[in-house]
Amino acid sequence: MSTTEKIALITGASRGLGAALAEALAPEYHIVAVARTTGALEELDDRIQARGGKATLAPMDITNVDAMAQLCRSIHDRWGKVDLWLHTAIHGAPLTPAGHIDPKDWDKSVRINLEATGRLVPFLTPLLGDDGHAVFFEDTHIGEKFFGSYGATKTGQIALVRNWQAENARIGPRVSILAPQPMPTGLRARFYPGQDRDALTSPLDEAARLLAML
Repeated sequence: MSTTEKIALITGASRGLGAALAEALAPEYHIVAVARTTGALEELDDRIQARGGKATLAPMDITNVDAMAQLCRSIHDRWGKVDLWLHTAIHGAPLTPAGHIDPKDWDKSVRINLEATGRLVPFLTPLLGDDGHAVFFEDTHIGEKFFGSYGATKTGQIALVRNWQAENARIGPRVSILAPQPMPTGLRARFYPGQDRDALTSPLDEAARLLAML
């Protein structure tokens, strides 16, 4: 089945930049919002409806390969496509020297930041087709001290995406990598707990800026 309705899939949609992007895209797009936290997704749905938009909530873990495969199959059966995929799901492991990385934090970083991306790109490629657009978000902290687990896996994610971007330069889907400004998100609070959050760019303002770049 195909549809003229524009579909935006947002992985990591419950909070922060992902939620802000979902709000900013409604009602122009039907939002497929993926995240683990059901309550936060329901609150997002309320805000999307208040903007006159529509959302399909998918409370699931992106590291669950079977669940994500089923979601992509369901999207295919219902809409036949994804016009826009924005991947904001990320795990920010606690900052620590490389010699003291916790194995559980390392494994979780690999699963969420790198492994899930490697699974999702093949799942989403046929849904995006030649005309779809996939958007990823890089981080300027890669390579800084204490960011070992996060930095290494985020670097791997962006390396994979740059490879996909180069491969698709002439045939599509279009692949973009954007660099968000610092925002008062939960991720940044874990990295910089004492920072003045009022001095940071709001996620809604940053979402508007990033979407204008597309």
